[in-house]
Amino acid sequence: MADLSTTWECELLEQFSCLTAATEEELHLNASDITSEISDNTTGLLHLSDEVLLVILRNLDPVSLLRLGGTCSLLFRVCSCNSLWTTHFQDSFGVSLSYTHARCPVTAKTAFRLVFMWRSLFRNIHCNRAFQEKLFVEIPLAPHKYWVQWLVLEEMVPLPSVRLPCSDVEKLWGITTELFQDKLQEKTEDCDTLKFEWRELYHLALKHHGSVSLVFQHVLSQHQNKEHVELESMYHQYVQCRFQWLFTYWLFRQPTPYNKQLRSIFLQWKKHSKRKVATWGETLCDVRYLASLHPITKDYWRGRLARGNESQGIQTVGNYFSMCKSLMAWILSRDWGRLKRRKVYEDTLEGVYLLLRRDMQETLIEHEHFWQVAKVQMTRVCALEETAANYVNWKMIETLPYYKLYLVSGNSVYLDHVQGFLRRKGIIRDWIYLEENVWARQLLPESLYTLLEFDTKISQESLHGDSAVSQLSRLMWLYLNSGQELYLEALQGMVLQCARLCLDHLGTLQA
Repeated sequence: MADLSTTWECELLEQFSCLTAATEEELHLNASDITSEISDNTTGLLHLSDEVLLVILRNLDPVSLLRLGGTCSLLFRVCSCNSLWTTHFQDSFGVSLSYTHARCPVTAKTAFRLVFMWRSLFRNIHCNRAFQEKLFVEIPLAPHKYWVQWLVLEEMVPLPSVRLPCSDVEKLWGITTELFQDKLQEKTEDCDTLKFEWRELYHLALKHHGSVSLVFQHVLSQHQNKEHVELESMYHQYVQCRFQWLFTYWLFRQPTPYNKQLRSIFLQWKKHSKRKVATWGETLCDVRYLASLHPITKDYWRGRLARGNESQGIQTVGNYFSMCKSLMAWILSRDWGRLKRRKVYEDTLEGVYLLLRRDMQETLIEHEHFWQVAKVQMTRVCALEETAANYVNWKMIETLPYYKLYLVSGNSVYLDHVQGFLRRKGIIRDWIYLEENVWARQLLPESLYTLLEFDTKISQESLHGDSAVSQLSRLMWLYLNSGQELYLEALQGMVLQCARLCLDHLGTLQA
């Protein structure tokens, strides 16, 4: 884990897969370099007035603004202007900040930083065990006052009712006792604490201050002199682990009926370790291993879906497996054998992933889009199966580059190449089975004769080396993929030559 003193700008940029902000020392170095370089240039960006720069910078999003502010100290000052960050605060959180010093003494950039970190943590509280412990550890008592003050900014809080002293209610949010006189009158105990629902506290604060904006400004003003080390630490941990946390929650915290279905779909026709899968959903479960079973979950684990947006990324993953469920139901309804069902399923999913991989890296993919692509891929897979004629041929052609090219493009030219490959394989088989070649079949070593059989796959390893098997494999591979008669003639000559050498060897032994 990186140093916790890393600036929040670096963490924000990391979340959106952007560059890290420059250090303060680098800012000053860059500023001096730029100043020296532009001394002879009268049209540089830094020659513009602050007012003109602000007009230009209003078009930048928060990440771009941070990136630009990280180039030099001069732009850092302009990019930290309250007017810029007040707009981003309004756009991001739906709250406007009134920037008079009396109302909100913290800068707009600082306010954005604090609320952004808080909202990021609160939005994912359901899968953040460390954050849950901070808020739930004191139940039935209230959490620490620091967290209580943040919680009142949220209308819907997934926590039970809380008991707070009247003095704390007034001190934390400025709510006067007149607003909860009814509660004071109904109180039966002698203690100074009252029981509040979180939604009730939110509306009391809203009623007292008059608007959501003023509630935010009050809370931020209360936080102006506080240390936020714990918030920053938890946010940093969230940035580092958010994909793993959210994936684990999605995989194991589904509703009871769907939970078993998801496990079945996730592992269906997928080679896996029974030992590692046996701990599914348990504390010792190897979630990283489970994520490695599918290309899409592997990409999500590494933060490569939806431009690093963990929420959209996990929605894409969910939609993908929803498509898998529909696909499996359709395949199982066909009158196919077990091997064909599995092969159609595997190749269809591979085609879907190859076709949508770039789109998934950029944005959220809905179930309907996945399913439409899957139906097209199934049609192409079935066309390849018909071309292969049997399962043995099907397994043989799956290693061809034309196989995947046809899956992705649907271009019939690639299907013709696959058909030509199988046809030429048959030509070799028919030639060696000619009556005039009976003597050669009987004399050839088993390793060479097996290569000439129709259902023999040529492995990549057999193409390398100086042995007779490697030489014959290379000639066959060239002929099967090119169709040139020159290679067929060379292959036939080599086979006959090997047979004659074996015959000569036998003659020598008999003599």
